Amino acid sequence: MTRLIVQRSIEGNADHLPEDLHPVLRRVYAARSVVSSAELDYSLGQLLPPTQLGGLSGAAGLLQAAVTQGQRIVVVGDFDADGATSCALCLRALRVMGATDVHYLVPNRFEYGYGLTPEIVAVAARLQPNLVVTVDNGISSIAGVADARQLGMRVLVTDHHLPAEQLPEADAIVNPNLPGDTFPSKSLAGVGVAFYVMLALRARLREQGWFAEQQLPEPNLAQFLDLVALGTVADVVPLDHNNRILVQQGLQRMRAGHCVPGIRALLEASGRNLSSCVATDLGFAVGPRLNAAGRLDDMSVGIECLLTDDPAVAREMATQLDALNRDRREIESDMQAQAMQAIAALDLDEDRLPVGLCLFDPDWHQGVIGILAARIKENFHRPVVAFARSSAGELKGSARSVPGLHIRDALDAVATRHPGLVGRFGGHAMAAGLTLAEGDYPAFAQAFDAEVARHLSRDDLSTVIYSDGELAESELSLDTAQLLRDASPWGQGFPAPLFDGNFDIVGQRVVGQRHLKLTLQPVGGKRQIDAIAFNTAALPPGCRHAHLAYRLDVNEFRGLVSPQLMVEHIEVPEAGS
Repeated sequence: MTRLIVQRSIEGNADHLPEDLHPVLRRVYAARSVVSSAELDYSLGQLLPPTQLGGLSGAAGLLQAAVTQGQRIVVVGDFDADGATSCALCLRALRVMGATDVHYLVPNRFEYGYGLTPEIVAVAARLQPNLVVTVDNGISSIAGVADARQLGMRVLVTDHHLPAEQLPEADAIVNPNLPGDTFPSKSLAGVGVAFYVMLALRARLREQGWFAEQQLPEPNLAQFLDLVALGTVADVVPLDHNNRILVQQGLQRMRAGHCVPGIRALLEASGRNLSSCVATDLGFAVGPRLNAAGRLDDMSVGIECLLTDDPAVAREMATQLDALNRDRREIESDMQAQAMQAIAALDLDEDRLPVGLCLFDPDWHQGVIGILAARIKENFHRPVVAFARSSAGELKGSARSVPGLHIRDALDAVATRHPGLVGRFGGHAMAAGLTLAEGDYPAFAQAFDAEVARHLSRDDLSTVIYSDGELAESELSLDTAQLLRDASPWGQGFPAPLFDGNFDIVGQRVVGQRHLKLTLQPVGGKRQIDAIAFNTAALPPGCRHAHLAYRLDVNEFRGLVSPQLMVEHIEVPEAGS
């Protein structure tokens, strides 16, 4: 696969940034189209007001009636980290606002599938709820919502996934991606939507005089921003300004020790430091451990970990989630090896592989196919759909895309061009899910490849590595590394700074069997710096120079703190050059 290093353009954006801003940060922010200091203000006062989000009035009315009348509320979540944090947030917020009869359900993906299905409605009915609230799901639950209302339940749908042409006939819907909704941030995660709903409810209860009447202290909902930050980062939604505020405020609370015991325990289980945690810790350490419950077992243990106020119970559950995550990694590794063998068996060079790649094995674990699709996409830089059996005669697929192809729209196009071929589907631009009759897999694989080819050429399949340019030798320092870390949150749509440059290779060794540890020196420089390239083999013998794309990070090891390069890409000179 071709990898190209392309330097980001700043297009004069730096002219509008504060003059006292560090030169490296000026360059980095300008390359991310930041044009004013206001976009770097992550105070809560800059958060988009709830009044701008459609559907909140109806949602607040439903919840107000349920809370003040002591009605039974059942929150129906999703089996990923966004769904778990959304569920925990709603239960905690509703309870501090005076709700006395609040419960939750989370579908087991292997029994009920995704969303408010008729099957999960039947389970909810046993609890006899007055109000069902979906979080991080529901916008595609046409039949489930209809069943719930027929059984006498009121239904509030809160979601952020893209809607289809038909909407569920719920009593109220809150989703920034509804047609005609003018909310400026379309990138709210499910937990972000839930947070706004709780803000609207608090305002409604305040207007009613509920807190004074019940002698309840009016809650500061900022106490739940740790959950909002975790769900937002784990769901890999674009970090626009509004989301960066939510994440940064949540991280600040965590670093100050103000977070639920479950998050603290999950950070400890992953060897991360609470007092210095950053967004990547949530995305690569906490999120996967929480997701492991939904992938391999039941997300209830993840939700309970976020709901408990007992540190000892939280640590016990975090240990359980950590073990599940290790199992998940082993399963994923085996599946990835099988997928690579299947691709190799095609005996095609990379230029002849399908532009839209579909993979299926009858023994694959349906809870892990999303990660598998992401890994294969990264290896071959093309849209991938990985399938596993979900029931007799039915496949469940998880799709991941690359820039230039909206994967949900691609699935919609396949379904339109080939009626009856695709079952249920939904998702976002970069990730989606679907069901398929097993016998239709060959036809779908062909149709998917053809649809992707309509949008992407072979030239679009090169991996572009966007660089923020070169760092001077003096900038390869702990101070700069700390500066970049403190300037977070970085994430999807607001990527962490990445630089490139030429280095002399002073030393190299393989650690942990598959990671390359390097000692480097800038060409023509004197300062040596450590670097690590994960999942990278040793460089050829005699290799003394390389061009690297890297992130500058803070390395904490055995009490020592030092700068370290996290190598993303290595280019070595051809022999004889």
